[in-house]
Amino acid sequence: MIPYGKQSISKDDIEVVVNVLKSDWLTQGPTVPKFEQAIANKCNVKYAVAVNSATSALEIACQSLGLGPGKRLWTVPNTFVASANCALRCGASIDFVDITSDTHNMCVNALTRKLVEADTVNELPHIVVPVHFAGHSCDMKAIGTLAKKYGFKVVEDAAHAIGGTYDGNAVGSCKWSDATVFSFHPVKIITAAEGGMVLTNNHALAQDMELRRSHGITKSPEMFTKVDAEPWHYEQIILGANYRLTDIQAALALSQLKRINEFIGRRRNISAKYDAAFKPNQSIITPVERPDAQSAWHLYTIEIVGGPKNRKSLYDFLRSKGVGVQIHYIPVHLQPYYRDLGFREGDFPIAEKYASRTISLPLYPDMTDDDVAQVIDIVNSASAVTN
Repeated sequence: MIPYGKQSISKDDIEVVVNVLKSDWLTQGPTVPKFEQAIANKCNVKYAVAVNSATSALEIACQSLGLGPGKRLWTVPNTFVASANCALRCGASIDFVDITSDTHNMCVNALTRKLVEADTVNELPHIVVPVHFAGHSCDMKAIGTLAKKYGFKVVEDAAHAIGGTYDGNAVGSCKWSDATVFSFHPVKIITAAEGGMVLTNNHALAQDMELRRSHGITKSPEMFTKVDAEPWHYEQIILGANYRLTDIQAALALSQLKRINEFIGRRRNISAKYDAAFKPNQSIITPVERPDAQSAWHLYTIEIVGGPKNRKSLYDFLRSKGVGVQIHYIPVHLQPYYRDLGFREGDFPIAEKYASRTISLPLYPDMTDDDVAQVIDIVNSASAVTN
């Protein structure tokens, strides 16, 4: 089976992990700060806070930005559930904004209309979470402009998009947002096995998130309430949890970061082969890359014009031929938990239409040209896209 995604582990990756295992510091050591600084430098951002997953990253970002009961978070329906769950885990309410039919990112026009309506009834969001779907940046200038006008915070969910660019800036620069979240899951652009990170240019926000990832505890004397504290003294000053990334994971991700341009270059190369093969096919809609953005190409998704029935037929056919396709995503608002909150089919028609006919094809750096050719041949031979 050719998987839809897979990590690329080198001898250097293994060596650095073994070196940490042989060291005195498996966690809370020097490798995590080195990794944070390397990502901050890569993205031209001031602060980076590493955590154990992008889910944790979303939660501490929202908590530190003051999300809580009586407040609202908006995101998109076509995302992993964590983008929305972070609101509910903070005690806030959740709502969604429909997407564009080309990039499948948050639609600025839909967001604008929703903000105008919310403003009239005093129900504006406290945080908006645009998701850079498949590695392609949202229109962050427009979203950032709306944030200033309506007074909401912006947390970019860039779990798919490390290494991508928007308007000449690295995704993660936080030029038009308060914070950006990355994921280091094995199928993402670089991996820590599991891991996440929040980036920001706000010192107070970074400091608060650092506290929240480690039980809300500080060992910094300047933050103590106790005067003349003993050398062993520490204080819990806010509520936190253990969201820490280990030095083992940080070492792997730091090693992977050295090859990020290679990884994205190969993903782009494979995507170009897919484009050339599938764009002439009137039964397939291929992904769009806007002129102001360079995608990190986490996913290569195609839409099957024939709709859900043909999509199911193609999915089954490809799986039977050893092509491990996936679906990204079942819309969050149509999950049973969210239906119980009152969301229904038809609430976000563009996202629902896209979700009903999309398939993610295999895309990862270690795919061989033979693998790519095999996927292309099998897709093009399927009755779902030839009839």
